[in-house]
Amino acid sequence: MKTCREIMTANPTCCIPADLVQRVAQFMKAEDVGSVPVVENHEAKRLVGIVTDRDLVMKVLAEGRNGQSTTVQEVMSRDLVTCREYDDMDKAFKAMSNYQIRRIPVVNERNEIVGIIAQADIATRVEEPKKTAEVVGEISQPDSAKI
Repeated sequence: MKTCREIMTANPTCCIPADLVQRVAQFMKAEDVGSVPVVENHEAKRLVGIVTDRDLVMKVLAEGRNGQSTTVQEVMSRDLVTCREYDDMDKAFKAMSNYQIRRIPVVNERNEIVGIIAQADIATRVEEPKKTAEVVGEISQPDSAKI
């Protein structure tokens, strides 16, 4: 069985809480990513949150906030679901399915970001088509279907 380290995208670009959401949105567009891990500072890379494209739409755009003055700290998600780099990949898959999240940060023992696992990583790096289809399907199920 593969570990999270084997299927993750290593060393994702991160932002800090004081960054402006417009800058993060521009990065998401340029890099074609849907989330950016938020770290305490760029040196230690201790994970403190994550900002997703959904956060930007729901907490900035829908509320009429200004992306040039709103900081990541104001809109980031703080209740994080993570996995460790040497966890079995099934642990990450179960967490993604249970919490219906499309991306899961991978941290080391000091809670520093070392990678991220997205649905695309599962699709391209897990050589078990049935398992991949199952995980993607479970992540995408509406809450009522999981009851």
